[in-house]
Amino acid sequence: MKSKKTLSFLITFGIIFIILYIIFSAKPLGLEYQFNPDWKINISQDVTASQSDIAQILKNDEKKLYFKLGRNIGYFSEDGQITLNKSFPSKVAISEHFYTLYNADGTNFTVYDNNGAKLCTINDYGYPMFDEDRIFLFLPGGASFSKYNTDGNLSWTVENTIPLTAFSSNEYYTAAGYADGSIKVFDNSTGKAEISFAPGGSDYPIILGLDISSDCQYVASVSGHEKQRFVLARKDENQPKIIFHAFLDSNLSRRTFVKFSKNGKQVFYNYENFVGIYDLEKKENYTIPVDTKILNIEESENLFFLLGKNENKAEYTVYVIERTNTLEGSFNFKADSAFIKAADNYLFVGKDNTISRISLKRE
Repeated sequence: MKSKKTLSFLITFGIIFIILYIIFSAKPLGLEYQFNPDWKINISQDVTASQSDIAQILKNDEKKLYFKLGRNIGYFSEDGQITLNKSFPSKVAISEHFYTLYNADGTNFTVYDNNGAKLCTINDYGYPMFDEDRIFLFLPGGASFSKYNTDGNLSWTVENTIPLTAFSSNEYYTAAGYADGSIKVFDNSTGKAEISFAPGGSDYPIILGLDISSDCQYVASVSGHEKQRFVLARKDENQPKIIFHAFLDSNLSRRTFVKFSKNGKQVFYNYENFVGIYDLEKKENYTIPVDTKILNIEESENLFFLLGKNENKAEYTVYVIERTNTLEGSFNFKADSAFIKAADNYLFVGKDNTISRISLKRE
């Protein structure tokens, strides 16, 4: 009799325990990012929309996004309307504001705005590069470069005899890295060198990648061959002060990716088989394994998107990184050419002759 009562008690106790455990241990599931495809468009035909058509296409403050896929460049709206699409036979430079088509000899090129209207003509010899609304010309020899205004007039020229190996600019400053391991930062309005230093620390000094923070207080670089390293320097009365450096398990012999986040709180850098992230607020360095060469970074409100390319085959990978410096996931696709753009809560992915929009939600 006692054994039956004991068994009954244990069963009842077990049931009550399970119920209480479920009640008190139950927690709401964490929010997860949902990627939902919206549309896909084809860019196989040339398009030049009129000003009135563009005004109808773009809604409120909606900006035009640019693309370069294969032998086509152009602009499109967030809703998937192509405002300009042109094929090019030889060379091209494009940004959010400007584009130009030019020949391999690099002479006499015309700059157009993102509506397709002629902006100016630059009659100097070299190879143009546009960074947002800034116009640069890399001069023959690979050691000097010039900055131009939107009228096509020369603003200033930086002359050097050491090959230019890395380049970056923002609204106020332009940074140049050279084959001798030196970095110079120039004022965009005057072309005057504000900072000049060499990170050093390697047997063969060379700057492979660099960037300037949005507040112009920090310069980050990957440099050197044999004892390659990442260096973060802070501007201190026009003299750089190295606040962090790390030797890298890497021996790249090519240009590599270095980029600050828009708010300047993180800096991303690519080296052999890894993406490094230095968090300036936490003063911590993070590493994420990758098996591609990083080409570009885009940001949404909560996420970073890095586009990488496998150099041995026609395959790209998009890495999704949260602002907590953790890898949320990745996806890959095969293509001969590709790009990514982020705007609002959308990710745009271009590959070969198509552009797709993906909505980003956290549910």
